[in-house]
Amino acid sequence: MSKIITFGEIMLRLSPNNHQRFIQANNLDVVYGGGEANVAVSLAMFNQASYFVSKVPDHAIGQAAINHLKHYGVQTDYMALGGKRLGIYYLESGVSMRPSQVIYDRQNSAISEANVEDFDFEEIFKDATWFHWSGITPALSDAASNLVLKACQVAKKHNVTISVDLNYRKKLWSTKKAQKVMKSLMTYVDVCIGNEEDAKNILGYSHSSTDVSSGKLVMSDYKETLKKMVEDFDFKVAVTTLRESLSASHNKWHALMYDGKEFIESSEYDIIPIVDRVGAGDSFSAGFIYGMLNKDTMREAIEFATAASALKHTIKGDQNLVIVSEVEQLKNGDKSGRVKR
Repeated sequence: MSKIITFGEIMLRLSPNNHQRFIQANNLDVVYGGGEANVAVSLAMFNQASYFVSKVPDHAIGQAAINHLKHYGVQTDYMALGGKRLGIYYLESGVSMRPSQVIYDRQNSAISEANVEDFDFEEIFKDATWFHWSGITPALSDAASNLVLKACQVAKKHNVTISVDLNYRKKLWSTKKAQKVMKSLMTYVDVCIGNEEDAKNILGYSHSSTDVSSGKLVMSDYKETLKKMVEDFDFKVAVTTLRESLSASHNKWHALMYDGKEFIESSEYDIIPIVDRVGAGDSFSAGFIYGMLNKDTMREAIEFATAASALKHTIKGDQNLVIVSEVEQLKNGDKSGRVKR
């Protein structure tokens, strides 16, 4: 079985119930999540040897985050303990024409202040097959950025395939700094995943005709960008998710990839109503990693990833709590939603 490493921040997520606004809420739901942690959970649900690496405080909340990961089968052998606090984010879920809102409270989190002495990367990447990280982690701090660099260097030394989800977050850093840091890290990456906004803000590519706010997606723009990405950074594969946001409750979702030889476009899913779209990109990354490790063709890999991430929109919380057979059922055309008895 493939040993898959993910590295990043796990956070405490606090959300009002039933699409309430922050100003209405008297209670908040508690879940744990974060980009790379979400990928780790999905892969564990797919029965992969999934390891999440991070640093959390050595107290009850930090332990609760670890317990959450263990509950879904994620290996936490390499977690470091210490630091001041676990990062928090508040999510107000949108509905219809009202968008979701996120408020971060993650400054001085344990992972943002971690250093290389907290992790034995040689041991972590021993016998590993795959390493996944996202653009959120180096955005947390210069220290976190240095950790990602070190992890990539050791992973390459051990011939581990490296994937990144570009994941630009404007509340964490500027496009100028993001491009400076991320472009240098791209030299280690084999598989690059992102959307049109990530490609623009992190790698500097623009989509001249595409307007995501109106749902107007021009496929030639995406193909041109993916081709440039592969040529400029020597990626083995570049993938973009394609979201047509008709409202906060109704999206169309599919994906496009380029491997230097051909473009492959996945099936499209019409998702309504959306229960929770947070983590959809992470679930796509996990599905694509699973597909590349377990499927015979690139077509099968992208179809599996797209179906898996379509299902995520129906599940509350950050993580995609589905198993392989459920993804295969949707991928094979069963969208009926009929009760299974």
